[in-house]
Amino acid sequence: MSRRLSLITSALALAAGTASAQDMAFNRIASFATMLNNADNMAESSSEIISASDDGMTIVYSDSPLGVIGLIDIADPANPQPKGNIDMGGEPTAVSVIGNTAYVGVNTSESYTAPSGVLKAVDLATGAIIAECDLGGQPDSTAAAKDGSFIAVAIENERDEDAGDGRVGQMPAGFLTMIDVVDGTLDCATLRRTDLTGLAEIGAADPEPEFTDINALGEVAVTLQENNHIAIVAADGTLLNHFSAGTVDLEGIDATDERAALIFTQSVQDVPREPDAVQWIDDNHIAIANEGDMDGGTRGFTVFHKDGTLVYDSGISFEYAAVAAGHYPDKRSDAKGVEPEGMEIATFGDTPFMFLLAERASLVGVYDMTDPANPVLTQLLPSGISPEGAVAIHARNLLVTANELDLVEDGGARSHVMIFEYQAAPAAYPTLTSAGADELIGWGAISGMVAGENGIVYAVNDSFYGFQPQIFTIDTTQVPARITAALDITRGGVPAQKLDIEGITTDGEGGFWLASEGRTDRMIPHGLYHVNADGEIEKEIAFPAELLAVETRFGAEGITQVGNTLWIALQRNWKDDMGNDAKLVSYNLETEEWGAVTYPVDDTENGWIGLSEITAHGDYVYLIERDNQIGAQAAVKQITRVAVNELVPAALGGTLPVVTKEVVRDLIPDLATYNGYIVDKVEGLAIFADGTAWVSTDNDGVDDSSGETFFWSVDLN
Repeated sequence: MSRRLSLITSALALAAGTASAQDMAFNRIASFATMLNNADNMAESSSEIISASDDGMTIVYSDSPLGVIGLIDIADPANPQPKGNIDMGGEPTAVSVIGNTAYVGVNTSESYTAPSGVLKAVDLATGAIIAECDLGGQPDSTAAAKDGSFIAVAIENERDEDAGDGRVGQMPAGFLTMIDVVDGTLDCATLRRTDLTGLAEIGAADPEPEFTDINALGEVAVTLQENNHIAIVAADGTLLNHFSAGTVDLEGIDATDERAALIFTQSVQDVPREPDAVQWIDDNHIAIANEGDMDGGTRGFTVFHKDGTLVYDSGISFEYAAVAAGHYPDKRSDAKGVEPEGMEIATFGDTPFMFLLAERASLVGVYDMTDPANPVLTQLLPSGISPEGAVAIHARNLLVTANELDLVEDGGARSHVMIFEYQAAPAAYPTLTSAGADELIGWGAISGMVAGENGIVYAVNDSFYGFQPQIFTIDTTQVPARITAALDITRGGVPAQKLDIEGITTDGEGGFWLASEGRTDRMIPHGLYHVNADGEIEKEIAFPAELLAVETRFGAEGITQVGNTLWIALQRNWKDDMGNDAKLVSYNLETEEWGAVTYPVDDTENGWIGLSEITAHGDYVYLIERDNQIGAQAAVKQITRVAVNELVPAALGGTLPVVTKEVVRDLIPDLATYNGYIVDKVEGLAIFADGTAWVSTDNDGVDDSSGETFFWSVDLN
């Protein structure tokens, strides 16, 4: 086996839920939307850096858009409650808690060239600011000494990327500051400043400290991200050591975002790591998250001895694990891939764990760090959109992540804090993975599905991967369910273009019928496609003129076969439909005649409701009917059915018969069992002969999405 294939196999095997075979695993038990702390729940807010009170009962997070720190009561961690916000009089960039006092770095800068900031001590019991120290620059991160004796603050004095060439150096330079904590508050007279200029090979005159952490010896590790450098500083401010973060050659990556395809065949050389987060593993070893910023980012993490010796580098293994879990952010391929940014290290039981936060993959990698030279990936955790910070509360077996992106302006998911528990239970995530396949299979945006034989489900991706339409073979007999193969949908031997495949059904002869949702304004036709067992399109059937005459954007979302007739579910009402009703369109394979019936869609006060799937089983066709709402606004995610004997199509262009629908299952309680927010896109439904149905959500290719795909079974008997 080649080294590269060995690396892939190892990463994927670890990502495949091997933790389910262990006695303990981390599982999400709750999520908290930061808007619940806000007077105006439509205001943009964000949970970024996060900490916890010493008793582990209160979570504190920095909220830059609102200029506050937010508090969450987690006395019952499975039912977190809002405790409100405390105004910081500026932009809070980080928070560290000692005892019941929060130490908050606050940016008060007038401009990039005139940076300023303060460190505030906040009594969490009263909300009062009990001390404030002038930092002399713009704070980025804070860290608390393990014995609670001092706070370290990385003063970044970040550059204006729109000024000049956007690079370091831009004055004034950043530095490191430390302040003692005395009698539960700040002693500003003890402020000491460590000069970090002249250290790095890159921008030596303009260090930009990014992240800091403190070991049990009181030694401070600080990353200079844009300078690609690391410094180790004593508690008294003396510089102990410094060294370059180094560079890496990356092979087998997707380095372009222009193809809308997951193709991991490219390479880049001499990429600087440019670390963001840093954490001490023990008193001698640090781990860095190689997010990148100015010139680099190596898509993984690295372990160094504090003397600068390289101990371990993850290479592309972490990114491959994200790929297998369906969390690879294709639109970020030309930048920094999954972008490992945040990090937390803590011991649970006897095991030191590292929690590596991938900002763009919205994923947390859990590593056993018992041997710093041989980290072992044990789990992948779903973490909301853009995890920024994490705090471990090991005394309560809890891990809490802060996820910064708030899509309120787009009607999307809000910023959330996610709570995980280390428990005697199998790993609940991922629910679908391509780990263990013979080759690396990237996937996402699962749409239509159909049941095959012997526990196999076939699924298609939608237009998010427009240059790589594929049919996935899913083995549902494994836990988690496994994607074992990906078949390219081709035209003339190359990946077919101008498709938005939303539905699939078997043809009974080893091939498939596919339904593509058209967009005339994008020159994507509405139509049906017959492909053979090799994925080659053998026949293309355009929608008839009578149907296209009343076209709207929201077209075919599912296809199934009843006898010699294909039935296609249109997602929403077209121009000749009444109210919210939608069409079930028929195409007779023998006579080539088109027809339709009317499906009565539920009414809604928020957004819209439409159809996402249709599949035949027994005497019924089953459909997914859903709204486009997320979180607490979600009201309709359900499986319905219509009796086959009611599917008597009338000619297009005239009055259509209205079928009777029956609600079979409310899917919102199913989605709630994953303890995140309710996602909007329930898109796939496949039913086996015994009545076991498999349901899937569409993760939108991890674009403004948490990347979570939920794939689960229900009994329709």
